[in-house]
Amino acid sequence: MARTQKRAGWEHFEHKADIGVRGYGPSVESAFEQAARALVAVMTDLSRVAAKDPPVEVTAEEPTLELLLFDWLNGLIYEMDTRRMLFSDFRVQVSGTRLAGTARGEPLDWRKHEPAVEVKAATLDMLEVRRTPHGLWIAQCVVDV
Repeated sequence: MARTQKRAGWEHFEHKADIGVRGYGPSVESAFEQAARALVAVMTDLSRVAAKDPPVEVTAEEPTLELLLFDWLNGLIYEMDTRRMLFSDFRVQVSGTRLAGTARGEPLDWRKHEPAVEVKAATLDMLEVRRTPHGLWIAQCVVDV
């Protein structure tokens, strides 16, 4: 995991039956964007997804950062499912209890994207958003596959 304040990235972590997704970065917004990348990376290789279609908006309002992350990821899953798309580029703004985000991608192409699994939902299991003593934000949860 990152040790400095300026580094951003994502990773998966093990869970009994499902998969954990974790994003980290110098801001809560960056951590949420990276968690979204980890989410899509469960399904496919992100390098195969072009951010060529117009942005899709996802908004949420919740009393905690954890529930904003939960809504953000589930909003992305809903949009990918109903639009039959995959996303690879994410932008998030968090202001108090509100999240405004966008995602860009392209229509799902089974031959190009070779999806491995379908993510059904983000869950409350291991849901956490926190800032480390070094100033790095971490946003994570387990997704149901």
